[in-house]
Amino acid sequence: MSFPLLTVTAAVPAVGAILTAAVPAARRTAAKWLALLVSLATLVLAAYVAVRFEPGGDRYQLTESHTWIKDFGVRYELGVDGIGVALIALTALLIPFIILAGWHDADPLETQSKRWRPTQGFFALILAVEAMVILSFEATDVFLFYILFEAMLIPMYFLIGGFGDRAHAGSDENAAAQRSYAAVKFLLYNLVGGLIMLAAVIGLYVVAGNFSLTEIAEARASGELEMAATTERLLFLGFFFAFAVKAPLWPLHTWLPNAMGEATAPVAVLITAVVDKVGTFAMLRFCLQLFPEASKWATPAIIVLALVSIVYGALLAVGQRDIKRLVAYASISHFGFIIMGIFAMTSQGQSGATLYMVNHGISTAALMLVAGFLISRRGSRLIADYGGVQKVAPVLAGTFLIGGLATLSLPGLAPFVSEFLVLVGTFARYPVAGVIATFGIVLAALYTLVLYQRTMTGPVKEEVRAMPDLKARELVVVAPLIALLLLLGVYPKPVTEIVDPAVRHTMSDVQQKDPAPEVEAAK
Repeated sequence: MSFPLLTVTAAVPAVGAILTAAVPAARRTAAKWLALLVSLATLVLAAYVAVRFEPGGDRYQLTESHTWIKDFGVRYELGVDGIGVALIALTALLIPFIILAGWHDADPLETQSKRWRPTQGFFALILAVEAMVILSFEATDVFLFYILFEAMLIPMYFLIGGFGDRAHAGSDENAAAQRSYAAVKFLLYNLVGGLIMLAAVIGLYVVAGNFSLTEIAEARASGELEMAATTERLLFLGFFFAFAVKAPLWPLHTWLPNAMGEATAPVAVLITAVVDKVGTFAMLRFCLQLFPEASKWATPAIIVLALVSIVYGALLAVGQRDIKRLVAYASISHFGFIIMGIFAMTSQGQSGATLYMVNHGISTAALMLVAGFLISRRGSRLIADYGGVQKVAPVLAGTFLIGGLATLSLPGLAPFVSEFLVLVGTFARYPVAGVIATFGIVLAALYTLVLYQRTMTGPVKEEVRAMPDLKARELVVVAPLIALLLLLGVYPKPVTEIVDPAVRHTMSDVQQKDPAPEVEAAK
């Protein structure tokens, strides 16, 4: 039996979560270092997965398959394609920075019992989420994926509701109630999506007789498995609805601003840069591969919803007074670009969408984590409470600016490449949609630059006059993210050469080819 690399990559953070939770209450610092070391070990394993993966090889590599629930045909089946490899690497990369950024976010308050272990629980939950997300990117059994898709909601619920942002707790008597509301809303929205997906999973089993993604896809491609058009469309809608909630896509997005606003900044990054990527990844892996005809049937409506997400999210970001909610609405707009690229049904669009998932994760992490450092210093999330920060904390202001410029997809920074590919791929097949989507870029420049102007420039407010600049730990968090934004902005090849073969397979699944360019005949 070959070494189960994929299983070990997910098992390390899972075991680390258990060990971190078991650390004695008085050893909070030991729990933090244990969690950090586990996350770094996972990063090493994820890097090894990327090295072992051969872009020109089989579609799914490093595969594992074992019988799990024999009577129902459920198997423990794992395998990665280029898209899965890229997102596993993103997840493993971000978790150490999330842990470092949240180093003091769960330290117990003076009023809490000495036996209370919030710190151990906080970092254990982060590692548990990491394990489930990585395994979901590896799962090629539909039922196994569904279990992971739902299970990751539980630790996220406790991270949002039990470890909320303390920056405004002292000035807001309803802070605990707001955190509870945000956590419950997050859980209910995603549970409803999951229940609808469960019905579709059962329906797929009734039609196909098993849960294996590769076997069902091969049977569909060879003509051995045929679905009636109505059946395929209903199953597609069941899967897509759950993924659209997770992504999130308008109008199923309303849980995200609440969750990101009430969570700590590191947990907000965990939500939008890691967990939400499972939704868009699943659209590529499951919707397009299992239901190609239904995917093409639904494409016009999905493109419209993606456009609404792009413009609506950007417009609401412009009008926000809360820094974290502004980033949340900006993310809704960015997910619109990702989903539009997926369903443009072009190789440029889908490659750009996958690259966008990676770049959005890095850029959002950079911006939100620096915003979290800013908020922790002032104790307020309101934009109006800041002003002149760049004069007293120039490094903080500079890193905040770079994160913001990446969010608006400035040329030279990583998100520009992916957004450009998405727009080119969309315009090739849906030129009107491509034109409308460009308004999202204009609005992104507006909300980003206005945010920077109102918080960082102008007269120095008295409340920020003594604000310290970034400390060594915070620089260790931010500097590598900025370096990656610059590197992938000028040299995205390490990601695209892994992703492109998987995109070609997906295009083959839906039997689509890139539109031929229209060249005016020479006179």
